[in-house]
Amino acid sequence: MSQIQTIQPSPQALELARQVLLIEGEAVLALRGRIDDAFLRALALILNCRGRVIVSGIGKSGHIGRKIAATLASTGTPAFFVHPAEASHGDLGMITAEDVVIGISNSGESAELLNIVPPIKRQGARLIAMTGNGQSTLSRDADVHLDAGVAQEACPLNLAPTASTTAALALGDALAVALLDARGFGAEDFARSHPGGALGRRLLLRLRDVMRAGEAIPTVAPEEGIAGAIREMTRGTIGMTVVISPERKVLGIFTDGDLRRAVLKRPDFRNLAVGDVMTRDPRVLTPDKLAAEAVEMMEKHKINQIPVVDGQGCLVGAVNMHDLFQAKAI
Repeated sequence: MSQIQTIQPSPQALELARQVLLIEGEAVLALRGRIDDAFLRALALILNCRGRVIVSGIGKSGHIGRKIAATLASTGTPAFFVHPAEASHGDLGMITAEDVVIGISNSGESAELLNIVPPIKRQGARLIAMTGNGQSTLSRDADVHLDAGVAQEACPLNLAPTASTTAALALGDALAVALLDARGFGAEDFARSHPGGALGRRLLLRLRDVMRAGEAIPTVAPEEGIAGAIREMTRGTIGMTVVISPERKVLGIFTDGDLRRAVLKRPDFRNLAVGDVMTRDPRVLTPDKLAAEAVEMMEKHKINQIPVVDGQGCLVGAVNMHDLFQAKAI
């Protein structure tokens, strides 16, 4: 019975890996000097585009193009990827005269991409070329050329697309972020395009969506005895009871911590009213505040519960850290 040979990495593996990262890092940094008027013209084309951004490329450039299109779409620039080979067989119908096409090719001579350039131009769409060769056919045919060239690939054979694809991806990210800023695209806009993810929940979830309301809020009057406040706090299972006026104005809160401090300071605490030992003027939020703001307030001030009030300071809800955890706001 033959034995399976175990292959061990060579002693040079770590150094080779470090060299790959060094080459790719230098390739990205070299792009900084090429963020110039051509980059601004590309931004202007996209910002004034009345259609969509179409990204296209073949092979590894195609994989990068899909990522760039996805990043653009999620940051406020409607975009999608069209495979150049499929475009030659009907998908050119996805491209209109109102669109801007970003063609990605390191050589600038990819046949599949060049085949669709003439019909794109006849259609009236504008073309941005992202290549490593400013003298290539694709570069010359484009309205704007973005130089994504690299000194060498990270592959020891200088053949496999490595540094060149990393540089193209970084340049695409630079475009997307510059466009995001120009459009005034904010955190809530980002969340609206990511409603299914944790980030979307964190940025869109508001206190009104997670707070306890009505009878679920433990409340007492300031003249209530300590024993009654403890019973109400236990019933509410939120770690506090809110002390309110007859008009439901929040006067204070009574927490487990307040109870411990009362026990330590006043041996006769059972005869006290909760208003004598409550935390006065507690931190509150309104229902329209983001759940993320409640998390930030709790962490900053080392508290676990927050009353929720309306514009007149009247109690309408309450929330604790566990509620926010269950709602996945944390």
